[in-house]
Amino acid sequence: MKTLKLPIEVQAELKKVSTVAGYLWQREWAERNAGNISMNLTSFFSKEEVQGIGEEVPFDFPKECAGFVIYITGTGCYLRDLVDMLEEVSCILYINEDATAYSIIWGGKRDNFGPTCELISHASIHLFNSQHHPENLAVVHTHPLELICMSHHELFDDEEELNRQIWMMCPEVKVFVPKGIHCTPYALSSTAALAKVTIDAFKTRNVSLWEKHGATATAPDVMKAWDFLDVANKGAKLLMMCWASGFKPAGLSNDQLTELEQFTE
Repeated sequence: MKTLKLPIEVQAELKKVSTVAGYLWQREWAERNAGNISMNLTSFFSKEEVQGIGEEVPFDFPKECAGFVIYITGTGCYLRDLVDMLEEVSCILYINEDATAYSIIWGGKRDNFGPTCELISHASIHLFNSQHHPENLAVVHTHPLELICMSHHELFDDEEELNRQIWMMCPEVKVFVPKGIHCTPYALSSTAALAKVTIDAFKTRNVSLWEKHGATATAPDVMKAWDFLDVANKGAKLLMMCWASGFKPAGLSNDQLTELEQFTE
């Protein structure tokens, strides 16, 4: 039976997945089966390596996704299990040349395994990245506590002001999340509509804050995607701490925020 050998580079990326999953669990951002992670691994494999492994499962992908090789977490996967059960609760799948089905070519060893129900969103984001930001291979979706609270606040209706107030809380937020947060309107999970609004978010921002749901980031690897989410949430947390203490924070001035732009990544 043909099996897939993981290149050293892919093994290194999967170790980052395990590490980030642990961070998400420790931060209480991944309750039960909340959140999902994926990576576009197409560039690490030849077609000869990935074809002919596993059985095809019908799925309606965008036709431009044909031939993609994607690492993705499983449906019902508890992200905490990625720390030491990566091969059981996540997989690498190959999308066939017609984009009408996928085959699991590595992992997915748990009984009744299937990829996350957000597969269409992840595949669509990876397609968008391949066309517009090919350096971005990773997608991380999780439930950052303070950012979710902000998505219930009236500031969510004023994206520019929400970003200004979060940026002003500490210099690092402006430097390391320079494009800011997109206030992504509510869309039902596991739908093409959610994929579309998330792609729209990444056209202008570093983080997509899904209204009343969670947040998603894309970056060259999962660690950098985690950094976007971690730093953005820090600004939201500081802002809410000031509010909870009963005062309006002075924050960085607009001139000070502009001065920081020389350091943005």
